Amino acid sequence: MPEYEKAMRPEDITRLFVARSNAGDAAGVAALYEVDAVLAYPPGSQTVGREAIRALWEKVLTNRPHFEPEQPLPTLISGDIALTSTPPRDGSGARAQVVRRQPDGSWLRLLDQPEFVPPTR
Repeated sequence: MPEYEKAMRPEDITRLFVARSNAGDAAGVAALYEVDAVLAYPPGSQTVGREAIRALWEKVLTNRPHFEPEQPLPTLISGDIALTSTPPRDGSGARAQVVRRQPDGSWLRLLDQPEFVPPTR
């Protein structure tokens, strides 16, 4: 696996995700996740594990989607766990991730909820 820039702050993961996705680098996106991470995508299902996340992103990135950086909301940190989130540009719902500090001080995603739209009443 190539040597990738590490997220040394929880907020770095979103920036690295956007850059690697826009470069078409599915392995680079997957490297932002812990080995047993859980991604709530595609909508209504879960993708479990870094290898499954890489395979999913290979499919997603074949369509060459373009991602724009989103302004992060304040990060909540408790010890080696943090909650990061961003509001989507269209203002609908939210994105949230639980990240964990690794032994080398970098951060990786453990849980990723990329799309959450509250049910309409």
